[in-house]
Amino acid sequence: MLSTLITHIINPLAYIIPVLLAVAFFTLVERKVLGYMQLRKGPNVVGPYGLLQPIADGIKLFIKEPVRPSTSSPFLFLAAPTLALTLALTLWAPLPMPHPVTDLNLSMLFILALSSLAVYSILGSGWASNSKYALIGALRAVAQTISYEVALGLIVLSTVMLTGGFTLTMFNITQESVWLLAPAWPLAAMWFVSTLAETNRAPFDLTEGESELVSGFNVEYAGGPFALFFLAEYANILFMNTLSAILFMGATNLPSLPELTTINIMAKAALLSALFLWVRASYPRFRYDQLMHLVWKNFLPLTLALTLWHTAIPLATAGLPPQL
Repeated sequence: MLSTLITHIINPLAYIIPVLLAVAFFTLVERKVLGYMQLRKGPNVVGPYGLLQPIADGIKLFIKEPVRPSTSSPFLFLAAPTLALTLALTLWAPLPMPHPVTDLNLSMLFILALSSLAVYSILGSGWASNSKYALIGALRAVAQTISYEVALGLIVLSTVMLTGGFTLTMFNITQESVWLLAPAWPLAAMWFVSTLAETNRAPFDLTEGESELVSGFNVEYAGGPFALFFLAEYANILFMNTLSAILFMGATNLPSLPELTTINIMAKAALLSALFLWVRASYPRFRYDQLMHLVWKNFLPLTLALTLWHTAIPLATAGLPPQL
């Protein structure tokens, strides 16, 4: 009974609560960093140095009156943000930090499948709102997400061929002597840009292009449901940066000191997250045609070529003819 309680309740909570706390304070870090980059202070009133601002924002959002359009679909309108946050938190299960909640042999396929399901929460929210602007934002978001998932999938396939396994622990073991960032830096650069687009971050934040669509697919959401979308978005940002650190900057695998492995991964993920903020403060938003041109005319041919290259090398070194 006790082991069942630990496995099904305590272990997932031990992952979910730190993720939600990290999301809350990452929003504060973002506002502070962007503020100082724009020569202003950022949040500095609620609590010492504004440290309680995320808590105040969360309380404000969740105690607001839930408002929804009278013509919207009642069930789907609330199910979409719930699905978005559920998927965002479930994605963390196979990450070795240092031990995964769910030890899967095909953890990379699990992550790709769940991240693809996030499209349904975006499309469902835009359609359930029964608003033209929300639907346009949802359609643009779906097209953007699906397009960049193609590039992400091919990059993952290349890294799997380089490491020889789909498990994330295999990536740590393979990179004990050298990071994949060194031999596969073109893949790493395209992966980083694609994660920016996949998480709807500037300069690819056309999903929520405020100047064109007034927040896009979530324009009709307020209060608690909007907070769920907000939490899901930032949880996905932290997740993608943690995954990037594992794929290309593998943590030193120390079975005797698992805490150091976790700190190693967290430090690299924090560095990549800071790079996300730097990019947001530095670059203007892309036009939508530029966004699509980048992935279909540039990233897709390059990732296809690199995938074929990384597939051919192991087969050639094994003395087998490449089956391409």
